[in-house]
Amino acid sequence: MRVSSLLASATLALTLTSAAMAADEAAPAGIAIGDEAPMATTKMKNVDGKQLSIADVKKAKGTLVVFSCNACPWAKAWETRIVALGNASTKRGIGVIVINSNDPTVNDQDGYDVMKERAKQRKMQFAYVVDATSDVARAFGATRTPEAYLFGADGKLVYHGTIDDNAHEPDKVEARYLQDAVDAVVAGKAVSTQETKALGCSIKFRAKS
Repeated sequence: MRVSSLLASATLALTLTSAAMAADEAAPAGIAIGDEAPMATTKMKNVDGKQLSIADVKKAKGTLVVFSCNACPWAKAWETRIVALGNASTKRGIGVIVINSNDPTVNDQDGYDVMKERAKQRKMQFAYVVDATSDVARAFGATRTPEAYLFGADGKLVYHGTIDDNAHEPDKVEARYLQDAVDAVVAGKAVSTQETKALGCSIKFRAKS
């Protein structure tokens, strides 16, 4: 009985370890404050049909990268604010690119044609591109829609996380984390809140090739 119990315990421990290792391999590693944008030269299809990379949209004062999509209720709730901030940021010397890494076979609302319609409806004045392999999201460690990454003039990450503190009630927002970070970068100042918890739907990653 004792030998049998020991074997059972060893088998359970091995199973749990294997599961943990598999989970670690599946989970994106993520970048940290002070890191540069990974896969910055990877070309992605923009809603205007052109191929653009994060490096292509970079401007003198920094770059804002937002992982988002069309279908997620959280992304929809924040969409107007993201577009307003994105459009304003491009005029303030910050390049902006919104990346859709979702697999459209999970929800056809995340397809390219819907992206084009949404960009036109919302009057986006920045890039809205398809991460066709989901590898850019994996490289960043992004897991949510929306999830924001702001890089300063030196290309280093200065803010990562959510948009603000109230997705569904815009009139009750008290902390505008991303807006404050953008204001600080434009002014050449340090970002006071560098990281917050990204809230939203999980990214529907495409299968690895």
